[in-house]
Amino acid sequence: MDTPSEPTKRFSIRVDDYVKYRPSYPTAVLDCLRDEFGLGDTAVIADIGSGTGLLSKLFLDNGNRVIGVEPNPEMRAAGERFLAGYANFTSVNGAAEATTLPDSSVDFVTAGQAAHWFDARPARQEFERILRGNGRIIFIWNTRDMDGSPFMQEYETLLDTFSLKNTGYPPRKGGHERAPEYILGDDHARRTFANRQSLDFAGLLGRSASSSMMPWPDHPQYEPMAAALRALFERYEVNGRVQILYKTELNVSHVVT
Repeated sequence: MDTPSEPTKRFSIRVDDYVKYRPSYPTAVLDCLRDEFGLGDTAVIADIGSGTGLLSKLFLDNGNRVIGVEPNPEMRAAGERFLAGYANFTSVNGAAEATTLPDSSVDFVTAGQAAHWFDARPARQEFERILRGNGRIIFIWNTRDMDGSPFMQEYETLLDTFSLKNTGYPPRKGGHERAPEYILGDDHARRTFANRQSLDFAGLLGRSASSSMMPWPDHPQYEPMAAALRALFERYEVNGRVQILYKTELNVSHVVT
């Protein structure tokens, strides 16, 4: 099976696993945004790279109007299905560097893991264009707690072993080293929260396969990866489940005027 070469399409073959097995966000994030950064339930949110809708849901449940901006058609359709019950959700075809939204139309710009793929300078310029005065840029993502347990340490080793070092994709323009600093600024605020997933084996396999760097089902390394995951799961499962530990990172810019 050939994989798409454009970064915005590389998750197309992983949509189902992404929907089912990516972790959500702790509600403590909302408490922090309300208490420290002025989030109210009337704020309008532009969720950039909204994907399957997990981050959008966090703000929709807070009562906010959310505009999901997503360039990948399969991910966008999945998000629209997932959030179909929310009257205050709107979905648009756009990207961080060209959202299609009007000037000064939103109070907060948010993004999850997609922020690692943004082209920093044009994305920042676009966010400043669509934000109203005193708006903020908010990045939230779940980072695996690699040293959180013996299972997590072995799991990271396994992921590194089977990660596809040469995917045929162009290199991403953001990168973990460049985001969030290149968009938010070096002196942005950062908060961290504990998070976890409790997964059976199907969940562990699906969570692993949802990563863009891991073998997909038609890849020759998929079955060896699945076998290694099965062995790891059987060493550490308790009552048929293992715990994926995360640190949820909240990064907030200073007020954009």
